[in-house]
Amino acid sequence: MAKPDFWDDNDAAQKVISEVNGLKELTEQMTDLEQQFEDIQVMLELTLEENDEAMLAELEKSMKSLSKRFSEFELQLLLNDPYDKNNAILEIHPGAGGTESQDWASMLLRMYTRWAEDHGYKVEVLDYLAGEEAGVKSVTLIIKGHNAYGYLKAEKGVHRLVRISPFDASGRRHTSFSSVDVLPEIEDEIDIEIRTEDLKIDTYRSSGAGGQHVNTTDSAVRITHLPTNIIVTCQSERSQIKNREKAMKLLKARLYEKQIEEQEKQLAELRGEQKEIGWGSQIRSYVFHPYSMVKDHRTNTETGNVNAVMDGEIDAFIDAYLRSRISRT
Repeated sequence: MAKPDFWDDNDAAQKVISEVNGLKELTEQMTDLEQQFEDIQVMLELTLEENDEAMLAELEKSMKSLSKRFSEFELQLLLNDPYDKNNAILEIHPGAGGTESQDWASMLLRMYTRWAEDHGYKVEVLDYLAGEEAGVKSVTLIIKGHNAYGYLKAEKGVHRLVRISPFDASGRRHTSFSSVDVLPEIEDEIDIEIRTEDLKIDTYRSSGAGGQHVNTTDSAVRITHLPTNIIVTCQSERSQIKNREKAMKLLKARLYEKQIEEQEKQLAELRGEQKEIGWGSQIRSYVFHPYSMVKDHRTNTETGNVNAVMDGEIDAFIDAYLRSRISRT
């Protein structure tokens, strides 16, 4: 960071700063945990000497707080997969059902935005396609910050909503589905060959919510990778060049994901296993009616506080899923 040319590449500089801040935060947390542990030891000695019930209650409260903080700290240390520390690319796509499922997709968008903001992450909209009546047809976000992908990879899958539809005049209960896909933002850590002749690049006018530049120039970019038929789009920047750069990063992440899925499929075949990938079954249900409950079907973690979850309080689900993966390895 002290090098004269450190800021020549702003994106690379910001990535280094994010990693440094993440490591600094871990160090500070470790120091705080050690201090809190020492304070509890002193409190324990005084409680035993004084035999004070009020002090005992305060000691129990402090021990619960330390246990919770240590558990959170431990999880951060366990995020050691190759791209856990990277920014996360998060995509939300509604399932069949038109306005109902598109509205559900917009609710998930709000939930993840709230979660990211609560954790100090920066949220940037790469692509946004609004629904005809309400909600979104598709949205792609990049969530920037240390370990963003490490946490959000727990959210990949199909999310199911059960509620009384606000769009149904008869007040009937509806079930809606939306898929959430999460990829690490890939810079130059891996070698993914993308040949120019394999790309079809189109430009068009931006259509999402943004600013005065929307619908004024052909700045949005759509890239089709012909061998795989993978399509990526970006319309977040005024500049066509910058949108193309971001779309290429998204394509690189998509090709990396495809490569990993093919490897996992081959391993599953060798083991004689069948593994569903993508839109196979829901990972979590959000029930608003006839009762209130959010349940993760992978870990059986559940809560009755639906409103809190929709306001971004999803750490319990993320924590349980990541720990379950660690226990299986």
